[in-house]
Amino acid sequence: MKQSQLIAKFLYPQPKYTLQDLESKFPKRSLPEGAVVTRFAPSPTGFVHIGSVYASLVSERLAHQSQGVFFLRIEDTDKKREIDDGVSEIVNSLAQMNICFDEGSTSETSEKGSYGPYKQSQRADIYQAAAAHLVANGLAYPCFCTEEELSKIRESQEKDKLTPGYYGQWAAHRNLSLEQIESFIKSGKAYVIRLKAPENTGVKVALNDLIKGHIEMPENDHDIVLLKSDGIPTYHFAHVVDDHFMRTTHVIRGDEWLSSAPLHLQLFSYFNWPLPYIAHISPILKMDGTSKRKLSKRKDPEAAVSFYHEQGYPDQAVIEYLINLINSGFEDWRKANPSALNSEFHIDLQKMNGSGALFDIVKLDDISKEIISKYTRSEATENSLNWAQKYNPEFYRILNSDQSGSPSDPKEYLTQILSIERGNEKPRKDIEKWRDLPAYLGFFYDSLFDKNVNEICEILCPSQTSENSKSIFSKPIDKSIIVRCLKEYSEIFDASDSNEQWFDKIKAMAVTLGFAADAKAFKAQKDSFAGHSGDVCMIIRVAVSGKPKTPDLLQCLQVLGKQKIKNRLLKIINTMV
Repeated sequence: MKQSQLIAKFLYPQPKYTLQDLESKFPKRSLPEGAVVTRFAPSPTGFVHIGSVYASLVSERLAHQSQGVFFLRIEDTDKKREIDDGVSEIVNSLAQMNICFDEGSTSETSEKGSYGPYKQSQRADIYQAAAAHLVANGLAYPCFCTEEELSKIRESQEKDKLTPGYYGQWAAHRNLSLEQIESFIKSGKAYVIRLKAPENTGVKVALNDLIKGHIEMPENDHDIVLLKSDGIPTYHFAHVVDDHFMRTTHVIRGDEWLSSAPLHLQLFSYFNWPLPYIAHISPILKMDGTSKRKLSKRKDPEAAVSFYHEQGYPDQAVIEYLINLINSGFEDWRKANPSALNSEFHIDLQKMNGSGALFDIVKLDDISKEIISKYTRSEATENSLNWAQKYNPEFYRILNSDQSGSPSDPKEYLTQILSIERGNEKPRKDIEKWRDLPAYLGFFYDSLFDKNVNEICEILCPSQTSENSKSIFSKPIDKSIIVRCLKEYSEIFDASDSNEQWFDKIKAMAVTLGFAADAKAFKAQKDSFAGHSGDVCMIIRVAVSGKPKTPDLLQCLQVLGKQKIKNRLLKIINTMV
């Protein structure tokens, strides 16, 4: 028996598995020709970054558009940084974004699938079998160097301006005999398992990256740690072993791991395992002044998935925005297929931006308001209430309060509000996210409207104006005329009027009050009129809503109802006089 085999047998006298056992336990998957197997492999160490959702979305779509498998693997070997319920945080974040995995961890204590365990902390026997195989073949060895000894090596290398690391002449325990190893272990010395890398080859290895193309890099020549002294694997070792035995066909990961690719290629070759396809995704970038930088967990609230829920972006909007970052052709596809599910769009890795996509909140807003505008009245109501209940309890209380003069059911009242100009061929797109709701529809609720009465009066009749102020009317209107307008309108409003009847009444009232019937007549003789009928509409609009811009005014008035309108107009009149 070879020395290396004796060492392996000494280190691992009764292994639970051999590599042959594992090949049988986790056979090649029976999938259709061309099916892709991908994974999302986060660490449960904090909130889920939008960049992680971006990467997982690429993996999920690649798998499912090919009738393959997408699985969730939890890389929980860093117990010091792990947070409580970290796995649930990941699972819930994916579920909220409708990113569905076929296998993997479903909570801290449960999982689904036949290629697990899907938590690395539960795969120690598998890593041990892989390490034993490398040791037995002279491709790995135990290293007993202490932290103090490693520090001295590093100091010496830095002094001589050499690349720091454990390699070549610095690999002190690379060629220990079985007797020396036995002696160290009997004396209680802790050890790690290191890879035995080629020495000073100067060879370059090639990677055909599915996104970045052909890349050549120096071969790894460092004896990196595979298993730590507590038996926990390093990332480099664990993910290679896991990807093989979980039968991953496509490894999609951030390009911060690109420099480690030579090591990973080396490990696959040491095991004589087929190399999966590899694609390195560039990070999502953000403009910072005139330069670009990575979207940061510390600096940017939009880096957290929770930000999008708190703001009230529909999950579909976030996903479609991310798909647009993945492949810019999605935008044209969506225009050509307005009603199709976004899952029908097939992503193409070769069309991804190799230098990083730029995050644009304005673009997200545009996508979001487009999606919200297409919701049915019931969908808009349910989403509004769900968001408010979780993220704005006070507003939720208002939405569920009884409204004098309104339907007895607060939910029905909200539905009527959200029905205004909804379902048209060109629906309004005022709501970009659910957080806009209080500002958008708050005026329908008296408790919010009443807070703004003084401001409304100031809009209607400013106490002072500057040269730069822009009047909401064609010309300043005397307060007495505004008051007369409000008094008369409170008497003539009829919710059953058609749009034509309603506007005819406005024009008739306008003429009586000294306004021109239309803008054309006003422009011809500006000095002869107080304004035109459009100004009268504006007076009414601002008086009942506090806003110079609202959805269709008649529909707003019809939802508010005659009694609520009379009450509001009276409040404005009493405040102005």
